[in-house]
Amino acid sequence: MQTDSLTCETKALKDAPVANEIRQSAPIFYPGGQYCSGSNCYFRPGYWVQGNIYTVDTNRGLRQRITQSCMATQGYQLVELQLCNPSVANAAGLGQTTRLPQLSENSCAIRNKDGSFQIVEPG
Repeated sequence: MQTDSLTCETKALKDAPVANEIRQSAPIFYPGGQYCSGSNCYFRPGYWVQGNIYTVDTNRGLRQRITQSCMATQGYQLVELQLCNPSVANAAGLGQTTRLPQLSENSCAIRNKDGSFQIVEPG
């Protein structure tokens, strides 16, 4: 599955390359006010604060759709699994799954430290 996923991600990156755009959110105006201490009052003027500058990859969503379509073409289906509770994860141990198991309502996922995952059937 990881090989197929890498192939699809590579294809998606070729078809929809990273297209970063620099953007800036709207500036914010903070109004001034009158401040008094006893009989002495003064006015503080309002001021503007620049909006935040950030980067957006405009092709990110398209790349995700291309990847999902590619994986679906190869017979994969996107599903959501609960994370296994720690006792199940400890009992299962760390292993490499060579074949994805048949899923059931009891299936859960263990996220490994290297970013990979393992699907187990608690029993």
